[in-house]
Amino acid sequence: MRLRARPDAPGPVPDPAAAVRDLTVDLGGEPVLRGLDLEVRGGEVLSLVGPNGAGKSTLLSALAGDLAPASGEVELWGRPIGDWHPARVARRRAVLPQAHRVSFPFTVAEVVAMGRAPWNGTPAAGEDAERIAEALALAEAESLAGRAFTSLSGGEQARVMLARIIAQQAGLVLLDEPTAALDLRHQEMVGRLCRELAERGSAVVAVLHDLDLAGAYSDRCALMDRGRIAACGKPVEVFDAERIGEVYRQPVKVETDPDTGAPRVTPVR
Repeated sequence: MRLRARPDAPGPVPDPAAAVRDLTVDLGGEPVLRGLDLEVRGGEVLSLVGPNGAGKSTLLSALAGDLAPASGEVELWGRPIGDWHPARVARRRAVLPQAHRVSFPFTVAEVVAMGRAPWNGTPAAGEDAERIAEALALAEAESLAGRAFTSLSGGEQARVMLARIIAQQAGLVLLDEPTAALDLRHQEMVGRLCRELAERGSAVVAVLHDLDLAGAYSDRCALMDRGRIAACGKPVEVFDAERIGEVYRQPVKVETDPDTGAPRVTPVR
């Protein structure tokens, strides 16, 4: 099943889809991100990897426009994110947070339908039913459609929230630890869906802790360390054993998967 792009304006969408320029973000009076420069391109999967506290989720929140920078700039399609009307931002970017909080017993189908809210009142609203059904199928959540979201397991909820993101059809997709609650099969499903979203032209940014998953499905990886980007490039370029060991403070060995050519990182025990 192929996803289709849904631009919110006619004509080509310029690249980069999003960028940070000399970005510094403070939390609690302390700098969490320090002078970052990064571009996110349409048609690629960019993974943010690094140890706990490196600033990955903070960077994702800044790209989403949810955190104001102390200095520097966040751009969305070539313009400062603050210059965009909120409705257009909502159509252009979708955000999957770490926590899945739904206070009322909405059905799964209703939760996925929330992803279509930015298109209310536009011609695209006529596609809502088709897009919701497609998203449920891609996230392997069709059988859950009539159940209350609050009755689901953590992994089931994660898949439903991913379906909500797919239904939105945004050009910039920001995923914060999308595989955290998922089993092996569905972790791989997330990787494939990230690739599918990129192939339809979206820019996909995912915070991942599984380096093998990042190496297998990403076009680029940004390795973060203490609020800075230690390295950014193709996984085979970034996943150097010495560099990974230094950033994570854990010796590792890096090997090449004989079937895919992707790097595989194993702790030295």
